[in-house]
Amino acid sequence: MLPQEVEGTRFSFSREAPRPPERRRAQRHLTILRVGTLIVGGRRELCLVRNISAGGLMAHVYSTLRTGQEVAVELKTNQQLPGRIVWVEEANAGIQFDRPIEVAEILANPPVMENGWRPRMPRVEIERLGTLRAGATVHWITARDISQGGVRLECDGAVPAGAEVVLTLEGFRPVHGVVRWSKQAECGITFNQVVPFTELMAWLTQR
Repeated sequence: MLPQEVEGTRFSFSREAPRPPERRRAQRHLTILRVGTLIVGGRRELCLVRNISAGGLMAHVYSTLRTGQEVAVELKTNQQLPGRIVWVEEANAGIQFDRPIEVAEILANPPVMENGWRPRMPRVEIERLGTLRAGATVHWITARDISQGGVRLECDGAVPAGAEVVLTLEGFRPVHGVVRWSKQAECGITFNQVVPFTELMAWLTQR
């Protein structure tokens, strides 16, 4: 049986380092995380980046780290981001960068796979208000993360899986989609058409 969700590296424009991860839900995940290089005391090792913000990142690490330890991370060749460990929980560690990075630049230059395939834009954590229309019913919602192909949101009422909807977020055009999953006040929507990268980036970075 295939996993019900794909877990990929998430991005955020926050200047805070990501917090420790929440406990996994019961469903299985297909994990596709961005690979980075962690530099600790001159030693280089691989890590799996779970969450990147302007202020830091959360990574799955393969060595013992301690809070306060100075490290550096490479997300691109020869581009080291110095920082320090701010928390450690099991095999995950939170790293606070010494200086904030430009998340938009990383999103605009996704890694190219060995076969030449360039993946679509990953999910970006947001907190934007909007409305969701399902038939004649309009719900107030808060979008929690978004990609070119879909969005996860919190809704003021239950919307059943399979429902055809129109999502309108503040400052963005209405987007048609289908509810793929629904659980209490949360639901996931797949857009009928992929949102162009440049359009979504312009909206995400607007002040």
